[in-house]
Amino acid sequence: MERELFIRELLKRGAERGVSADVCYDNGSSFEVQVKDGQVLEYNVSDSAGLGFRVLKDGHTGTASTQILDDDALEQLLDGAVENAGLSESKDARFMYPGDAEYPALDLYNPALDAIPAAEKIDMAKRLESLALAQDDRVKQIESCAVFSSADARTLTNTLGLDVSMRTALLGGYVSVVARDGEKVNTGSKMFFTMDPDSVDLEAVAKAAVQEAVDGLDGAPVASGKYRVLLRRDVAGVMLRTFAGIFSADNAQRGLSRLKGREGEAIAAACVTLMDDPHRPDSASSAPFDGEGVATYAKSVIENGTLTTLLHNLKTAKKQGCETTANASRPSYAAVVGVAPSNFYFAPGGADFDALVAQTGDGLLITDLQGMHAGANAITGDFSLAAKGFVIEDGRLGRAVNQITVAGNFYQLLKDIEAVGADLEFRVPSASCYGSPSLLVKELSVAGK
Repeated sequence: MERELFIRELLKRGAERGVSADVCYDNGSSFEVQVKDGQVLEYNVSDSAGLGFRVLKDGHTGTASTQILDDDALEQLLDGAVENAGLSESKDARFMYPGDAEYPALDLYNPALDAIPAAEKIDMAKRLESLALAQDDRVKQIESCAVFSSADARTLTNTLGLDVSMRTALLGGYVSVVARDGEKVNTGSKMFFTMDPDSVDLEAVAKAAVQEAVDGLDGAPVASGKYRVLLRRDVAGVMLRTFAGIFSADNAQRGLSRLKGREGEAIAAACVTLMDDPHRPDSASSAPFDGEGVATYAKSVIENGTLTTLLHNLKTAKKQGCETTANASRPSYAAVVGVAPSNFYFAPGGADFDALVAQTGDGLLITDLQGMHAGANAITGDFSLAAKGFVIEDGRLGRAVNQITVAGNFYQLLKDIEAVGADLEFRVPSASCYGSPSLLVKELSVAGK
């Protein structure tokens, strides 16, 4: 059955059964090629499409999903969603949204990305590997090298009149290298992503990965103690991604965050502003509407150190007696509605990276953290993570550092940020995208030699 006809009939039958209902239809394509020694190591191309159906009955929601759009699927979706709504034991009120009068006009789809042939993307990956190998004689091995792309479209419709849609596309890649000098070994990696294929600079990506690898070859531990720490922008972004859940109103209401009821309270240093901006260009995490069809907007979650809001969907906002922040998440057509950021980042300050190094005086620059899944507690905020980086002495970068563990608490870290850099950088976007400038932190515990 033709998709639009299927959706109309599904919503019609839902209305006939006396339930409010919505449909989330996703379709997209993805491509990834990995190369090794100038040859294609792995090649994946996929197309996917699916439909998620959600009903609201007696204050409860039930969901069902399908990838097949035919007459049999219509009744199966209806029966399954209605049955699941009847099985729900949640006491939280759920809602359907009729839509907004206007939605932001976002240009998130570049047809030039779809026009890039597979052969050209394979050649990009091979060139990236070749450029990395050519940077330095100490690079003996390419650990991984790939180019990827995606194109996705989403439509949300419901029985209350909502009918919105969007498209996104993305091109990216990464390279990870191994440098050796005698018995010394170190790795370095760099990733890129863009919506503008003309902006890709493969040589810059290769240079950055190799520079990281060779600069850390002489790494050694430092003495255990408390250190002033400069978190490089990529490391700070990973840290934010790990603990982003504490800003979810859903987590706060379930006791999984210490920020419940603390709106209006200073929870970070005055130099810290934390943004959620679903309208940023060049991000596949941007969107004109959220997972419930609410028009999105940019907001500060922390402004000059003060918690201004948690992130809400319709359910959590109703529980707290406030307005939704349009952060309902539905990562896929089959997913239930939750809460998540869009483009989530620390707003940049005025100091460039060199100025932050100088301001650090004596301390450590951290350029890599490992063990986030095992060494970070997203509820308490505690972390203890293997790290690499460099010594900072008298405001200058010194020798490389490895085999250390950095420990602290994210809630305290927010309060201990002394300066925020101007070098904002984002991680690769997916359902959410995380970014940060470099952050100078007053003190973290370091275990070394």
